Order: sequence, then structure tokens, then C-alpha cells
Amino acid sequence: MWHCVSSGSGPPLILLHGIGMSHAVWTPVLPYLCPHRTVFAFDIAGFGATPALPSGTTPTVAHLVDALAASCRDIGITAPVDIAGNSLGGTLALEAARRGFARSVAAISPACLWQHAPPVHVKYVFRLARFMAAHGRTPIKVALRLAALRELLLAVPVSVGSRRMSPDDAAGVMDDLAGAVAFEETFAHSRAPFVAHDIDVPVTVAFGSMDMILTTSARRRSALPDHVRWLTMRGWGHVPMWADPAGVADLIIQAGATAGAGR
Repeated sequence: MWHCVSSGSGPPLILLHGIGMSHAVWTPVLPYLCPHRTVFAFDIAGFGATPALPSGTTPTVAHLVDALAASCRDIGITAPVDIAGNSLGGTLALEAARRGFARSVAAISPACLWQHAPPVHVKYVFRLARFMAAHGRTPIKVALRLAALRELLLAVPVSVGSRRMSPDDAAGVMDDLAGAVAFEETFAHSRAPFVAHDIDVPVTVAFGSMDMILTTSARRRSALPDHVRWLTMRGWGHVPMWADPAGVADLIIQAGATAGAGR
């Protein structure tokens, strides 16, 4: 079963993080969500406190959603349920919607909406970030105690506005990245373009205007149904939860509300 942290009250809401991270990315957003929703923030298999998928099961989007669904059943979450995800987590949310497991989706910077493969620079950014986290964690953590250096070092892989992140949260990002046992295998097996024209639940897709990971070529609207609501969020980067927690929470709450109101 996937590690999960739950809090709040109200209808259930699942939160899914991106590659190399953990449920902790949602910590700044929780105070804005928990008065309205019972939040279940998961660690995806191979990240945070969740072990990798069993040997022989590759971490494809489909297999990861299989494991998510099983974990939800284990803790009593009944489908369909509202799901919000960032990056890889956004793609998992879209796949859950395709299967009828999601009641609504808020996909923030979802991966895999490219034509053939991720933008070329992505693998180099991730490779450098992993190297720094694994081999330079102590000096990097010292540097991240300064707001200006948090902004400089994290603007591309995380978001413009990362200076608003606390030093402890920034150190936690490095720890999660260094400890991500399934990073390379997941990146290798979750690169296939995602196409799902048969999604019939409300979906909101939001990309940041300052997202330097998933650039324009990775935002293919034709991969999803016409009814999907597309937003460009001014000033957001790829992982905007620290930069604008209230804005992220508002987007998620509104996305869930559309399911109750219908399209």
C-alpha cells in the first residue's frame, strides 16, 4: 500500500506529486484545502516513504494507477473521487479519469502531453538535480538556507518563487530527490505520450507561464477531449505549491466544484 498522509474534513480529495518528490510538496497548500476537503496525499511508488512497485512490474502510468487504485481500496476510499496531481501525478490523475476512477481532475503541469518524447532539456535538468542531491546534499542544503540561492537553484526544476519556500522544506526536496529509489526507472517508463479522448469527467489542466520544464511543445491540447478546461497561470513554474499555495488550492477546489455542477 502506498504511504498516505490524510487531514481535513469534507469530501475526499487525492493529491499526487511529481517525479522525485513526495507528499510533502502539498504541505503549503493543505491549510487552504483542509477546511473544505478530507485530503489524502500519497507518496507514489518508489518515492517518499512508498517502496517501488514489485519486481517485474515496470512503473508505467498504467501500472502506477493500478497501484493507486489498490491503495485507495485498502484505506476505504470509494471511487469516483476528486484527484489533483502535479507533473507525473497530473498524468496519473488523467489516467484515473480515463478509467472512471476520478470524479474530477485538476492536473497541474501534467507530463506526457508531448507529441513523441519529453523536451530534450528535461533529462539533463533531472540528471543534474539528482547528481546534486546525491553528491552535494550538505553544501546544497547550506546554500538553500538563503532565499536568493533557493530562488536561483530551484527556479527551473521547481518554480519561480521558490524563495518563499522555507529552508527546511527546501532541504526536504533535496532529501526526497536523493532518496527516490525509482527515479530513473520511472522516468524511463513514463515517457510515452498520453492520449485520452474518452475522458468524460470535468478536467482542469493548468500550466505555469514560467514553467521551464514542460515548455510549449509539451502542452498538446489535442491529446485530451475538447471539454477540458485549459489555464495558463501567470508566474507559476513547474511545481508552484510553495510559490502560490492559495492559488493552487483555489484551482483544485474549483476543479472539484465543477463535478458537482456538471459541465
